[in-house]
Amino acid sequence: MLDLLPYRSVLAFTGADRVSFLQGLITNDVQLLTPDTALWSALLTPQGRWLSEFFLFSTPDRILMDCPADHADMLTKKLSRFRLRADVKIAATDFQVIVGHDSSAPADTVCVANDPRCDDAGWRAVVEQAPVDAKHGADWLKRRLEKGLPEAVDFESEKTLALEANMDLLHGVSWKKGCYMGQELTARTHYRGLLRRRLLPVQLQDGAFPETGGTLVMGDKEVGELRSRQGSRALAMLRREAWSSPELAFEGKPVSVVWPDWFPLEMRS
Repeated sequence: MLDLLPYRSVLAFTGADRVSFLQGLITNDVQLLTPDTALWSALLTPQGRWLSEFFLFSTPDRILMDCPADHADMLTKKLSRFRLRADVKIAATDFQVIVGHDSSAPADTVCVANDPRCDDAGWRAVVEQAPVDAKHGADWLKRRLEKGLPEAVDFESEKTLALEANMDLLHGVSWKKGCYMGQELTARTHYRGLLRRRLLPVQLQDGAFPETGGTLVMGDKEVGELRSRQGSRALAMLRREAWSSPELAFEGKPVSVVWPDWFPLEMRS
């Protein structure tokens, strides 16, 4: 599998203060970034609500941010407000993002690393030009639904908590770094166990989910909202009381949670 993700863009951060600048703003520990690794992280509101998710890559003279294309301008403007006297510049690039699993990355990548979210998630790469035989995301959507891996379309801007989208379980949040924007609510939710819902992979037992919309129910109670979907598989923001319910359904048809390997056994009820 080798897929071009045309809905992703790449921003470049240059300047001597690029690491410390990002370190004080985003959820993950930028100091852990190396030329051979990638970090998954997010920018939150001061109230701890999600604004965007992205992957970071390191080269000798810059940090590259693989982000949703429709968030690139917003991220540039919001992050630029915090530059003050920091030696950092943010610029758009023409680079493209490709992903793969059972094939090798092209030799001429700008940077490549394993997807850091879980084992066997495949690799991500930033390239100047995608290979001509690259597909356009269909295989990747199937794979990330099977693995339970979220993307920006699965979040709600200024509403979703980072932990609701499993960023704590998928290595997107550091608990050891210093403060960052939205850190207080994120830490409080983590340490007090106040989370009432999470984004989980689900499967419809018969038929296919609609292309848009859709609500999951348990009896006569609405308990989940469909996000990304393909055929009978989807990601759903699902309330905790419905995770193991035999009554979970969509339009009268049974639905079950398909637990990914990375989701802790002790949290599945």
